[in-house]
Amino acid sequence: MNREVKDDRYFWWSSIRLNSDPLNRRPANNACKVENGGCLGPVYIWVDSGWLTKSLMLSAFPTFLVSAIAVGALARLGVNEITTFMISMPPLIVAWYYFLGWLVDRWRNKPRPQTNLSTL
Repeated sequence: MNREVKDDRYFWWSSIRLNSDPLNRRPANNACKVENGGCLGPVYIWVDSGWLTKSLMLSAFPTFLVSAIAVGALARLGVNEITTFMISMPPLIVAWYYFLGWLVDRWRNKPRPQTNLSTL
């Protein structure tokens, strides 16, 4: 989809649209003028993600929520959404899976109550 849309302002990661210029600071190129029909591009596209992307988005859903909040907040300040998303997601995903592993490890290795065999 990124190649089909001729506007280099938006980048689509799965079905997430990321804006490289959220405050519209850069003027549109000549091909995107209103006389030529503009380059608005689609606001939403239907993407049939593969099973790997779907499983990542499902298993790391909290990280996508945190990243959406961070990307949205920094976009209001004019920070590139693509850069924010690409920098924030790897550490957030690593931290999320580390936390899940820690929970599983803690659950597996929790101390079990000792039974006193001498009273039996």
